[in-house]
Amino acid sequence: MSRVVLAMSGGVDSSVAAWLLREAGHEVFGLFMRHGQEQDTVCNVRCGTPATHKQGCCSAADAADARRVADLLGVSFYALNFERQFDRIVDYFVESYSAGRTPNPCIVCNTWLKFGKLFEYADSVGAEFVATGHYARLVDGPNGMALCRGRDPSKDQSYVLFGIRRGLLPRLLFPVGEHHKDEIRQIAGRLGLRVAQKRDSQEICFVPDQDHARFVRQQRGHLDTSGEVVTTDGAVVGRHDGYERFTIGQRKGLKIAFGEPRYVVRIEPDTRRVVVGTHEELARTQLTADDANWLIDEPAEPLHCQVKIRYRSRPVDAAVEPLPDGRFHVTFAEPHHGIAPGQAAVCYDGDRVLGGGWIETEKGENG
Repeated sequence: MSRVVLAMSGGVDSSVAAWLLREAGHEVFGLFMRHGQEQDTVCNVRCGTPATHKQGCCSAADAADARRVADLLGVSFYALNFERQFDRIVDYFVESYSAGRTPNPCIVCNTWLKFGKLFEYADSVGAEFVATGHYARLVDGPNGMALCRGRDPSKDQSYVLFGIRRGLLPRLLFPVGEHHKDEIRQIAGRLGLRVAQKRDSQEICFVPDQDHARFVRQQRGHLDTSGEVVTTDGAVVGRHDGYERFTIGQRKGLKIAFGEPRYVVRIEPDTRRVVVGTHEELARTQLTADDANWLIDEPAEPLHCQVKIRYRSRPVDAAVEPLPDGRFHVTFAEPHHGIAPGQAAVCYDGDRVLGGGWIETEKGENG
């Protein structure tokens, strides 16, 4: 019997993962990771009560859901406070928006916290494996373990896992990755789990009201980030109250009337300007990414693969050229829209994740 540490969030995916692991003969240690962030807004999505406690009502409710599942399934359960470690992720989030970048804290949490601290805990209890409820698959092949897309294309989460160290892949398990979401809910229903129809979390866990700008301002203080909204030819067309409210590719929320749709094509933190343009002016053909993490032998020659620039975007054919100092350059086979510095560029060969990095620049606008 193998001992497995499972990240249990209180949702249906990790709950069914616990059952699948137990049915496979593993000894399961469920671990709930408290982030300990203040939540001062009313959380009426799940519980309808003011979120004024240190852990936040949703965090407490999720922990209670996870504990009930563990008790029902007869698996060990522990809730650990990672507030101090999570502060690093919050700092990254705030600093990214302050620099005019679009952060992805879920990827950073996976890389820095989940697949760091979870393995530390696993080692402390003599566990061979670490498991999560992510929709992804691990395939053992002649060149070692490969990270691949989940079977359910609508739920695939391989994009947010690119930062895992390659050496950890043989010790990872993704029990729900071979299933579709409706199957997972059906299993939960058959088991009588209260979380069977629990809504998937769509928000950033430490910004439950989704007001990223408010959260950034709250953390950063009263730094003035207001400025002009300008077109790509420099014409001033309005003002904004803070560039942290915007991301590349954004169309809604500009609050300026145009004759045709306009999109955010650039954010200039130095001048505090938000630059808007047409869809054609949003197009890019190249990007450069840094801090690369490869899940294959680090390439010495250009790769021809598919590159995904956001969690919900489609992969696009591209040539990827490795650069010194952990960077790589991407040239797309066709113009791509909405490439945002701060997001991840993840490389695929079909279903397999080859690796990825963080977008630092984008080039090749039309017009």
